[in-house]
Amino acid sequence: MKAPAPLRLGIAGLGTVGVGVLRIVAAQAETLALRTGRAIEVSAVSARSRGKDRGIDLTPYAWEDDPVALARRNDVDLFVELMGGSDGPAKAATEAALAAGKPVVTANKAMLALHGQALAELAEANDAPLRFEAAVAGGIPCVKALTEGLAGNAITRVSGVMNGTCNYILTRMEASGLPYAEVFKEADALGYLEADPTLDVGGIDAGHKLALLAAIAFGTQVDFEGVQLQGIERVSIDDIHRARDMGYRIKLLGEARRTPAGVEQSMRPTLVPAESPLGQLEGGTNMVVFEGDAVGQIVMRGAGAGEGPTASAVMADVADIARGLRIPPFGQPAATLAPPRRANAATHCAHYIRLNLRDEPGAMAKVATALGLAGISIDRMRQYDHAGDDAPVLIVTHPCAPSDMAGALDQVTATGVVHGEPVALQIQTP
Repeated sequence: MKAPAPLRLGIAGLGTVGVGVLRIVAAQAETLALRTGRAIEVSAVSARSRGKDRGIDLTPYAWEDDPVALARRNDVDLFVELMGGSDGPAKAATEAALAAGKPVVTANKAMLALHGQALAELAEANDAPLRFEAAVAGGIPCVKALTEGLAGNAITRVSGVMNGTCNYILTRMEASGLPYAEVFKEADALGYLEADPTLDVGGIDAGHKLALLAAIAFGTQVDFEGVQLQGIERVSIDDIHRARDMGYRIKLLGEARRTPAGVEQSMRPTLVPAESPLGQLEGGTNMVVFEGDAVGQIVMRGAGAGEGPTASAVMADVADIARGLRIPPFGQPAATLAPPRRANAATHCAHYIRLNLRDEPGAMAKVATALGLAGISIDRMRQYDHAGDDAPVLIVTHPCAPSDMAGALDQVTATGVVHGEPVALQIQTP
């Protein structure tokens, strides 16, 4: 039997991940051919700078300055987009490849979170696979788990820690006792932060990932605008220490739930039990949790970023395409994905509140009254030793709707007995 022709890749973007893909293709050529039934090779590449030293020999590959031209080359069967950016060259080149009927593998979560529906429709119209395992949680095969392994389940909840940089900052603050500002600078010096750091610490990067997983899990169009975002910028070292005193750790936690009212999506700092799998997550590691009606709870943990893990996820998609696997980008035909129906954080949960109370008679009573009038019941409260006019106070509430908590904090601030703006963090709901 005649061997099938090699699958020829065109790789746009030669940063950490792109170079990692080149290394895997070269090092695992024989294994990939055995596992997929055909050879996989790189025919051409593209990047912003041709002369940059990337620590790898690029002379075996044709070079294109324009990624759109790369996508259209006759010797490129599969286009690998690793440039990043929600629009511009990445989107234009991806569209060019799909319009030509060529499969696309991408790690671009921002592009998919904003344009996923349109790109899925374009891919399906041209019978061109569009795969994005590397866009979510690095080396953890969570997209494949949802579209294949859990295809027989009605998924009710998706949750997890999906940004390794934020997890590094929070665990480093706890371990070192250093404040947020200092650990932020340290993370930046180590190269952990995006060029725009707010994508990481503002929860945007993780929100993109959650929106993609929610679309697959619940059969809906991607709705990044429906993700309620809160970053880690206001988490203080005091919050971390006091959460630990109560048996919790603070994580940037994403949660998407299917409810009768619609889909809830949020990405925010949350207190989780210290002894839970999420609570024990250290450094840049990610964890994704799926809950299905038949399977129960599935926990997936692994490296959330970096050359090896992300390139590994890219190659998993490439291997599936080499095998001839055809799955709609979001697990079912794009035309059948339901329009977003948002349920804005209706799930009740307990809250941690930190505030600086004026050291005057009756101040705590005014706060308790304000919370009570808003329907918020106090579970426990602790006042810390202080010097000066402010008394640090910690309150843990009974479960309530997040919308009620937002209104309650406005009333607490209006009492005039609180210095600054209170900090409120949710406590994970089992």
